[in-house]
Amino acid sequence: MKLGIILVNYNGKNYNKACIESILASSGMEEVNIIVVDNASQDESMRMLEEQYAGDGRLELVRLDDNYGFSYANNVGIRRAGERGADNVLLLNNDTEIASDMLSQLWVCAKRHPGSVVVPKIYYSDDRKRLWSAGGSFSTVIKKARHTGLDERDEGQYDEERAVDFATGCCLWIPMEIIRKAGMLDERFFLYYEDTEYSLRLHRKDIPIYYCPDAVMYHKVGASTKGADSALCAYYIARNWLLCGRIHLGRRYPLFLAYYVLNRTACCLLWLVRGKRALIRATWRGIADYHRGRLGRAERY
Repeated sequence: MKLGIILVNYNGKNYNKACIESILASSGMEEVNIIVVDNASQDESMRMLEEQYAGDGRLELVRLDDNYGFSYANNVGIRRAGERGADNVLLLNNDTEIASDMLSQLWVCAKRHPGSVVVPKIYYSDDRKRLWSAGGSFSTVIKKARHTGLDERDEGQYDEERAVDFATGCCLWIPMEIIRKAGMLDERFFLYYEDTEYSLRLHRKDIPIYYCPDAVMYHKVGASTKGADSALCAYYIARNWLLCGRIHLGRRYPLFLAYYVLNRTACCLLWLVRGKRALIRATWRGIADYHRGRLGRAERY
């Protein structure tokens, strides 16, 4: 079995080495290739990788000439992994570290559930007993994604392997046969909601997603985008949530719009009280760009 691990890099000099070293320390896998796809970083991250891993055939660096977004870069990596004969790909954030047996545990789970996407148990990197994701689910009507176990202390309450609805883009084990059946990530999203859209697409095609509790990793949440209190985050969530709803909700879309208006209004009022007017402006700009059909990368940011 050949596994291609795709890391998307954008100014990730502070995170890449820890992530890659944790992958290289993995046990129980036959052949693993790491493909780092760089979205035209402005820091020294790629030079550092070239120096640190020169001559290491397990690592391939792919430089893009511009920042084309998370989905596009992952798709470049998926195609490259396919060219190298990968049977499976793992989409993995570069601001993560994986347990030494995570890959082998995902592989064992994938063999138990052929034709499925598999996700691990994810902890916060700075609090390694606090859960960030133990699989995920969608709300019944508007299909709002949520992480199971978010911010809970792990006391074994999510130690059962099970089918789940939502797979976070932080770490996705995808057999190449599923890529051929369901396609790759939707590049219109650029950043945020591409994993929500992909999970909904998998369900429409009757492709299961399984959560594997024995596969463990740690995530530096929000490291690449500065978290939920950034204008960049507010813009792409406002725009891409609308796009995802339009693609998948059908007759429920008007109900979604009612919830969306209430949700974004509440957020804007909270930001107004906190003096974060830049987030309000970014939200309105995201809504306006959606209605103008301006998708992909924003003109600014």
